[in-house]
Amino acid sequence: MLLTPIQVESYAGHKADETPRRFCWEQQWFEVAEVLDRWHQAAGNPEWPRADYFKVRATDEHDYLLKHDLEADEWFLGRRW
Repeated sequence: MLLTPIQVESYAGHKADETPRRFCWEQQWFEVAEVLDRWHQAAGNPEWPRADYFKVRATDEHDYLLKHDLEADEWFLGRRW
């Protein structure tokens, strides 16, 4: 999967960057209308660092896969459909 670095503004509840609220991709901001799914990738394999994944639906009616690399504290766009 090709990952594109993006900017993300997120909700911080009991932990930082708990849920993405909006993200910037190709110089355009997209509002997250709904989090459809989320999952955590645990540590254990150095090729796959700890990460949180979010499948979101934006207000443009498209779905996006967002990855938050917890080791580097960086966000990426993995897929749009």
